[in-house]
Amino acid sequence: MARLSDDFIREIKYRNDLGELAASYMQLKRRGRNLVGLCPFHGEKTPSFNIYTENGSFYCFGCGTGGDVITFAMKIENLDYMEAVKFLAERAGMSLPEDDYDDSLGKLRTCIYEANREAARFFYQKLVSPEGSEALSYLRQRGLADRTIRHFGLGYAPDERFALGNHLRQRGFTESELITANLVFKSRSGNSVLDRFYNRVMFPIIDVRGNVIAFGGRIMTDQKPKYLNTSDTPVFNKSNNLFSLNNAKNSKSDALILCEGYMDVISLNQAGFTNAVATLGTALTPDQAALMKRYCKEVIICYDADEAGQKATARAIDILRRVGLIVKVISIPDGKDPDEFIRRHGDKGHAAFQNVLDNSGNDMDYRMQKLRSGYDMNTPQGKLGYLTEGVRLLCELDNPMERDIYASRLSDETDVAKSSILEQIKNGMKRRSYNRRKSDFSQIQKDISARDDRVNPQHAAYLRAATAEENLIAFLVNNPDKLTYIHEKLRPEDFTTDFNRKLFEYFSKRILNQQDPMTALASDFTSDEQSKIVRMVNAGSDMPRTVQALDEYIAVILEEKSKPTENEIRNSTQDEFTDLFSRLKDNHQ
Repeated sequence: MARLSDDFIREIKYRNDLGELAASYMQLKRRGRNLVGLCPFHGEKTPSFNIYTENGSFYCFGCGTGGDVITFAMKIENLDYMEAVKFLAERAGMSLPEDDYDDSLGKLRTCIYEANREAARFFYQKLVSPEGSEALSYLRQRGLADRTIRHFGLGYAPDERFALGNHLRQRGFTESELITANLVFKSRSGNSVLDRFYNRVMFPIIDVRGNVIAFGGRIMTDQKPKYLNTSDTPVFNKSNNLFSLNNAKNSKSDALILCEGYMDVISLNQAGFTNAVATLGTALTPDQAALMKRYCKEVIICYDADEAGQKATARAIDILRRVGLIVKVISIPDGKDPDEFIRRHGDKGHAAFQNVLDNSGNDMDYRMQKLRSGYDMNTPQGKLGYLTEGVRLLCELDNPMERDIYASRLSDETDVAKSSILEQIKNGMKRRSYNRRKSDFSQIQKDISARDDRVNPQHAAYLRAATAEENLIAFLVNNPDKLTYIHEKLRPEDFTTDFNRKLFEYFSKRILNQQDPMTALASDFTSDEQSKIVRMVNAGSDMPRTVQALDEYIAVILEEKSKPTENEIRNSTQDEFTDLFSRLKDNHQ
């Protein structure tokens, strides 16, 4: 397989400093030689994302993600390898060498983008044709102006099972490509290929770079399911994207309004609130919260007031707080959703919704009010129940001033001394701190035992050998001049674990070919493998770099390799067992 040259990749990395690129997406602080910040790939309050400036790699100790500048671009922009290389090349004003790589996945993704774009055009043309008169009438009855329909590229999937597929095949797309894009699917009999969407109003989902990545379709009758969404494809993951984020990112607001549905977002946009987004047929995920954190400081939850909406709100508050976002909650009068509320107020929709926004409380106000509504405050049992749950809630607050404010409110509402409430909070936080330390200790034990090592599953069974192998590999990568010395004493066959043997051979070959050991990680290893390698190498950079330390690693590897396995012992004859026992005895003298 042709691939990009090391010289080109090295130049890409040189011209795209990882620290500078990351700083355009997140806040970083210098800590010694490294840069640290809140991880953009998962929610956290304490910085655990590290950039190692000496070798241009990163690792997050919170979620275990690691890699180089190419990996960072892939993850932060949701790109495949070649798309990330092109992205960085354009950023640095470089041109890609021609015919020097296999870009089959990139070509497939490009093909899906093109098929989706052509599908969006098809749906829009159907909407504004006589065939789509009922769908267009439906959208207008929902209060949408023609300019809004055009702006969001809304459309209509006709009441036929082959219309879109036939259209796209005429445009040169293959059946396989359309199935991969989830625009069509094979029937159960396997004899025909049917359109995924038919007789539905269509909502294109567009990413922040302007690509049509998926669709949502709404039925205009009472049939189920009311909404049908594109399944995950090579360009779309519903847990990692938000509807209308492409519009919201261009608003000048520091806040995003989080809604439940497409129509809520579109109605809010039409009323002038262009900072509205919605999840894509799923509950809010930590990945979506981390995505929002890149574009705002505050999220205003605007879910339905029914029981399902309240449960979704409580869950979203926890997820959003965990990534460090300020959270507010809107309670729309009469239990209406944003779309209904704005339509009911007609031309005054903007002012009416702005008034609701201005009077929205933060998430603690919402949670305390919801908590209180569940107790009868006229009885001692009701007050005690409210106090107990209220104290438990306040223990979750990290800000002492915030705790003090709500302790005062709890005291006023229950006629219980504030000092008593603060004492209960103090005790609760001690228990919470103890449980957290216990959980952290358990995680450390897991890491040490390597029970969860998916990349090197042999690690836990051969803990001493694998640890020495990792230390030696880290030593080699950080001291490539010692390769000859190591090869005089150690062979790949001396490694006990397969993954570490593979790494030793890989890095040895690159060093022998006078190539930088880490340059091609993003192309040669999976995401999980890269993360493990980066952690391994950077942990090893702080270890002794003496020949004595190296000799100790080699000695352990050779000693562990010479130990008989359980199978050898179990299947050995008497003479073989005696020989094995002698070898073990010699190794420990």
